[in-house]
Order: sequence, then structure tokens, then C-alpha cells
Amino acid sequence: MIKLIIKKFVKNYNDVENKYVRESYGILSGILGILCNLFLFGLKLTIGLIMNSIAIISDAFNNLSDMGTSIVTILGVKMSNSLPDEEHPFGHGRIEYISSLIVSFIIMLVGFELLKSSVDKIRNPEEVIFNPILMLILLMSILVKIWMFSYNTYIGKTINSSINKATAADSLNDVIATSAVILSTVIQRYVNAPVDGFVGVLVSLIIIYTGFNISKDTVNILLGQSPSEETVEKVCSFIQKNEYIIGIHDLRIHDYGPGRSIGSVHVELLDSLELVHAHSIVDKIEKDIMSQTGIDIVIHVDPVGKVSKI
Repeated sequence: MIKLIIKKFVKNYNDVENKYVRESYGILSGILGILCNLFLFGLKLTIGLIMNSIAIISDAFNNLSDMGTSIVTILGVKMSNSLPDEEHPFGHGRIEYISSLIVSFIIMLVGFELLKSSVDKIRNPEEVIFNPILMLILLMSILVKIWMFSYNTYIGKTINSSINKATAADSLNDVIATSAVILSTVIQRYVNAPVDGFVGVLVSLIIIYTGFNISKDTVNILLGQSPSEETVEKVCSFIQKNEYIIGIHDLRIHDYGPGRSIGSVHVELLDSLELVHAHSIVDKIEKDIMSQTGIDIVIHVDPVGKVSKI
């Protein structure tokens, strides 16, 4: 279904390296998130108030916070495409990572608020009014979150978006959370204990843990983590396949946002090569790497004496 929606609303949807196409993907996922989460918030809040369940009400506000993250998603992809300026010569691509960080903070905040409410419900238990029809509707709402997990995972992989991957992880946890809420409401009918509150604590801890993992991964990117082995091997293979290259060292790759990587590397060439020839060699390699990997790399030439290339 998401592929049909993408084909209808994203122009040139196959050109995922184009920043404006990526922006369209991000905006589409954000709008879908707002619509789905607004629907789930209204539905669960109504059910929670009728049944007097803190777990269901907390789950509703969890969906409301998810709607906020969808708004952050839209703003993040729009701002990350801002043109480079004097203060930010490499563009604003890292705004997308900052948006992911904001999403993680929102998730953790919701988790802490839910934890507080759940502990209060354990200390001061109240009767949960069981309604089979409302429970069935709540059960069906899980399908919405499963679909949201599916389309955010697909978009996250398609455009390599950290914020969509974060949203997908949050949607999966929402599935677990709502399932736990439904189970606790059923069990509450047969036991004389504040199961509703205890399950609320469990759900809140899951939410907090998810937010923490998302923030940890995002901070690692912002701090400048090493490039993946796959990226290093790909760049090195492009360089090494040139017959004039003798050696490679000091490869550096800096991430300035999805599709905005800048790198540098030292290559060894025979000192007998003419300067113009050496320049044409590295110039071609730079262009090949840019076209094949999207990495804007600068190659420094180290002249060496005659050696046997193995």
C-alpha cells in the first residue's frame, strides 16, 4: 500500500539520491504519521476515559507525542535541505539527525510521565471497567501501528533516513505497549491487584529504553563516528582498481547528513608521472567515487619511488 501512495504523491520517487525527492518522502511520512496518530489518540483517549484505565489513557498520550514527532519529521527534512551559507558551508543536512534526537527526547519524556502516572495508579488503584466491544476496537488499532512500522521502515531504508528508522522503532514499541495494555485489562478482571498500574510501568520502561537507544545512535553520528566497513571497502576498491595507484592511507569520511558525505584520502603515485597526468588520474577517481557513492572526496597525492605493485 505504501508503494502505491509513494507513486501517487512523490514525484520521481526512484531518484532517492535527489535531496528534493528525499524531502518529499519525509513530508509524506510525516503527514501519514500525523493523521494516524491523531486518529489513535482520539480513539484511545475515549476508550480510556470510558473504562477508567490509566494504561489506555497513557497509551493515548503516547500516540499524541508520536504526532508531535511527525511534525518534527516534516520540519527536519525541510530545514535540512536549506542551501549552504557562510556559517554552514557544508549545508544543513545534520538537522535531520538533530530532529531524530528531538524525537528520542520526546519519547523518553512520554515514558517518564507514563511511569509517574502508573506508579500513582499502583499506590491508589481504581476499578477498571471492562467493555468487550471497546477492547476489540483497541485490538484493531494495533493494525494501524503495524502499518506505520512497516511504511516507516520501508521509507527509512529507501532514503536512508535516521528519523524514519527511529519512528519505525517507536511504532513497533507502540504495538507492544498496546498489546500489553489489552492483556492487563483482561487479567485485571480476574485478579485483585493493580495490574493496570504495573503494566503501565512496564510500558513506560519500554518507551524510555527505546528513546535512549535512538538518542545514543544519533549522538554517535553527531559526534563523528567512523564510517562503516562497507563504505571504506567501497571507496578503497574504486581507488585500488586504478592501475597507477600504488598505495592508500589516511582515509577520512565526514557525515554532514544523509547523502552529504565529504572525505579525503592520500594515494601513492610514482614520482616519475607528469603532474598533469597525475592530476587527471586523481580527478577521474574523485568523480567516479562521487557518482557511485555520493561521497565528495578530495585526493592528496604522495609521490613515491619505483616499487612493485602487488
